[in-house]
Amino acid sequence: MDKKVTPYKDSTLGKKEQVTKMFDTISGNYDGLNRVISFGIDIKWRKRVVSIVSEKNPNKILDIATGTGDLAINMIKTGAKEIIGLDISPGMLEVGKRKISEKNLGGIIKMIVGDSENLPFEANSFDAITVAFGVRNFENLEKGLKEIYRVLKPGGSFVVLETSIPTKTPYKQGYKLYTKFILPAIGKLFSKDRSAYAYLSESAAAFPHGKEFNNILAKIGFIGIDNRPQTFGVASIYVATK
Repeated sequence: MDKKVTPYKDSTLGKKEQVTKMFDTISGNYDGLNRVISFGIDIKWRKRVVSIVSEKNPNKILDIATGTGDLAINMIKTGAKEIIGLDISPGMLEVGKRKISEKNLGGIIKMIVGDSENLPFEANSFDAITVAFGVRNFENLEKGLKEIYRVLKPGGSFVVLETSIPTKTPYKQGYKLYTKFILPAIGKLFSKDRSAYAYLSESAAAFPHGKEFNNILAKIGFIGIDNRPQTFGVASIYVATK
């Protein structure tokens, strides 16, 4: 990402620290706001990610930027024996831990605080790695992707769900209108952090989506790269193999 977008324009903190602070602040109402902002379509997108990961019958899965654990919990349907959700925000993880406890999934899913750019795992540890709406928050995108490549087993699947920008009329114009005016307004109404949802739309716009992200994945060493636009191109699912 050539343009460095951060949540708090006047802060002297680095992007990593700002993102941690932002997600800690909005963690309590993050899930509800996500449903409102995406009109609930994000649930369908996550189901598609689960379906893709299930094709390889993974035993051990890492969900990076797991947040409150939605995707990690959904990964139970893959039949994996061990699922680790990693996030830089303790506040988000606490919400996720409560959800996992309520569903009695603590024997399979573990939630840990961690940095995507310095993963606390040995090389070739995971059959599949997923990231949902998180790669655009990496402070150093290529460094984070290199770490993912390192801890993924040869032949393992890497699946990313991320926002993207529609290229066709009228979806492109509608998307810009929504992200510039409506999304931040919703965030201000429901969130204590007025900067958070403005940042989420700005970071989505700056993210190198589509072929540009495919090229970065190929540079890291991933093969079999495919990106699949979702819902008129407002999101994409990227699938790659080590």
